[in-house]
Amino acid sequence: MAPTSETSRTSAIDRSDRPGHVGLLLLLAGLLVGAAVGLSFLSNERAQQIILVLLALLAMAGVFFLFAFAIGAVQFAGQGARNDITKAMVDTAPDGVLVVEDTGRVAYANESYLSLCGAETLADLRTVERLFTGSPEVSEGIYRLAQAAREGRFAMEEIRVAPGLDGSAGFGWYRVRVRPLPRPGGRIAALWTVLDVTRERERQENVFQELQHAIDYLDHAPAGFLSIEPSGSIVYMNATLAAWLDHDLAKVGSGGLSIHDVLPANMARMFTAIAGAPGDVRTEMLDLDMRRRGGQSLPVRVFHRVAFGQDGQPGASRTLVLNRSPGEDVAEGQRAAEVRFARFFNNTPVAIATLSRSGRVLRSNASFVRLFGTLPRTDAGTEGPTVYSVITERDRAVLEGAIVATSDGRGDLAPLEVAIMGEGGRSAQVWVSPVNDTDADGETAILYALDITHQRQVEQQLAQSQKMNAVGQLAGGVAHDFNNVLQAIIGYSDLLLANHRPTDPAFQDIMQIKQNANRAASLVRQLLAFSRRQTLRPEVLHLGDVLSDLSMLLKRLLGERVELEVRHGRDLWPVKADVNQFEQVVVNLAVNARDAMPDGGRVTIRTANVLADEAARLNLTGMPAADYLLIEVSDTGTGMPADVIDKIFEPFFTTKEVGKGTGLGLSTVFGIVKQSGGFIYVDSTVGKGTAFSIYLPRHVPTAEEIAEAAKPEVAKKPAADLTGQGTILLVEDEDPVRAVNARALTARGYTVLEAASGVEALQVMEESGPVDLVVSDVVMPEMDGPTLLRELRKLHPNLKVVFVSGYAEDAFKKNLPDGEAFNFLPKPFSLKQLVETVKQVMSA
Repeated sequence: MAPTSETSRTSAIDRSDRPGHVGLLLLLAGLLVGAAVGLSFLSNERAQQIILVLLALLAMAGVFFLFAFAIGAVQFAGQGARNDITKAMVDTAPDGVLVVEDTGRVAYANESYLSLCGAETLADLRTVERLFTGSPEVSEGIYRLAQAAREGRFAMEEIRVAPGLDGSAGFGWYRVRVRPLPRPGGRIAALWTVLDVTRERERQENVFQELQHAIDYLDHAPAGFLSIEPSGSIVYMNATLAAWLDHDLAKVGSGGLSIHDVLPANMARMFTAIAGAPGDVRTEMLDLDMRRRGGQSLPVRVFHRVAFGQDGQPGASRTLVLNRSPGEDVAEGQRAAEVRFARFFNNTPVAIATLSRSGRVLRSNASFVRLFGTLPRTDAGTEGPTVYSVITERDRAVLEGAIVATSDGRGDLAPLEVAIMGEGGRSAQVWVSPVNDTDADGETAILYALDITHQRQVEQQLAQSQKMNAVGQLAGGVAHDFNNVLQAIIGYSDLLLANHRPTDPAFQDIMQIKQNANRAASLVRQLLAFSRRQTLRPEVLHLGDVLSDLSMLLKRLLGERVELEVRHGRDLWPVKADVNQFEQVVVNLAVNARDAMPDGGRVTIRTANVLADEAARLNLTGMPAADYLLIEVSDTGTGMPADVIDKIFEPFFTTKEVGKGTGLGLSTVFGIVKQSGGFIYVDSTVGKGTAFSIYLPRHVPTAEEIAEAAKPEVAKKPAADLTGQGTILLVEDEDPVRAVNARALTARGYTVLEAASGVEALQVMEESGPVDLVVSDVVMPEMDGPTLLRELRKLHPNLKVVFVSGYAEDAFKKNLPDGEAFNFLPKPFSLKQLVETVKQVMSA
């Protein structure tokens, strides 16, 4: 409020101390005292009279000076003058100013404050605490200010008073401040300022009301408005668009609504894929389908505007949405046709883009953005991003040649296969066709592309699988024939050892022959493991216990420079596998990890349960969604490049030096895992290490297995006497193997009949008398073992049979009738194992 001009009102109240007046009075008092002292030393009466007159004159001058100084006729220069200027400024300030000393005495109040108080005299003056009274909100604000004044700190409040201090019928807004003010003598006073801000508040409320009206107009406009952050979060949506999409406006801006809630995934990618240079403002017109909350489609035309900052980062969009549904617009037929075309164009799985002669992308659909991603912008001054920027250098020249040829009018070009840059090794098949009516934008070619990444991966996996199967069949065939050779060597070695004492000079030579034959047999087992034809003895395992027992052996194998860490998951599920073969898998992986860390490192073995949902999210090639037990063996070694990873499971492939590896370690691991019904994957980074992940299916015990586990175990004692009686038909196509086995059984008291094939075995059965046991090979010419068994069962349903083979029993068990009982002995075996098996079967 402006200061009043009434002459009756005091201009300001100032009760502050004046130190200059006190000094002057002290000076005059000193003069009088000096005069009195002087009089005491004068004895001349005339001189005393003169001095008294002088003193009277001086006293009158002093009184006149004090009166002149008091009314302002006489002033001191310097600090006093400056203080008077400051006081004049405060006296005429528009803010009401009040100074209250710490004792509560008012030291100063300017004209504006007197006008706020309506005070005419000192008695009418009210402090701020007494000036503002009323509602609890006002009292609380004043209390906070008073507390700040007592504590000597600054504070400010805006207080609403009804009615105003000027007596108006409405209300008034006042901004009240308080701060400490130093005073002479170390005292602290409180400086209060009060400013009437009622008009300022009214202007703010008017602006707010106008803003509310603008928002209301925008909310109910006949078009939709949308603002999207680069992250995809929707920060604004008007009520019209919210009604079209059936969304709650309360979710907008609170993180509860994103672009994926209103657009399909491929359309959302188009919105976030717009790129621009620093300072650019890009506007894209798109015809697409938005998605209502219930999943229904809403055909719209979108004007999507994005501004880019000086750092090149996009800001929040300004997006205009026009409803293209039937009945919303004029020119129904033309608009409906445009809508249908836009929907086909953006929803087709074929990536489509129009190109200039230089390969610049002028227009594209959602599938193009999904396949090729956001095209990187080129340097300033060029015409824009080209499709070549996302094609690998190997295929770039071929595609460029096709686009140039098409721009020249050729339309008979064969489709191309190009590799797309980025992770995942994506591929696309591309067709390029000419644009006959080149427009002003420079469109000369249309590019069509299909994502064939999955198709290429399947083809590569099929080729790899066929290659592995072919190698596996070869390895299995070699192993089968080699097994027969080793069987004869081991058999004849046993015969020689039986006829020589340990003290004989030839005994050690024969032992060397047998030991080397057994070593060769282990290599044969690795080949059979790779071809998945080895014999497994699966049992229910708790791998946590198996790995704990194996850890001591692994520590010795790894050595002192390699640290072993075993981390078990909680409540691990059981699996069904051959414990010996599983241990071989872990040992092979651990040894390979050790060899990949010549300077030392860490091998970590981790186990965990993997639920079916998690397995599905992993999206591992070839592995269906099911419950698995994960065994991961990782190292911190040198890692492997991609070309090596593609070959590591092939037999005889090794990266080790000549003579330091057979190349059968990982192929054996692969075969054992596959034969156990599991899956194995490898992830390696050069310089960081390798991790092998094995997924074995979770074993759920059946009722029969639970009942069998409840039975007490009865240990089988080996037969002490291996001799026996009875007739045995020995069927074997390899003459040396048949001969040595026949000699061993004959030496134990059995009558042995021999047959070189299944057909010959049937003839022997017809010509000879009753046979107690048939010992037959599985793989034979003319008639294999399972076929021979079916023929024998026709005439001899209770005949006992023992199959011998280098292949796993599962490889031929499927060829037998359901429920067929037989015994199995894997090759190569010793003569003692053969005699023990025959003795147990004959005695059963």
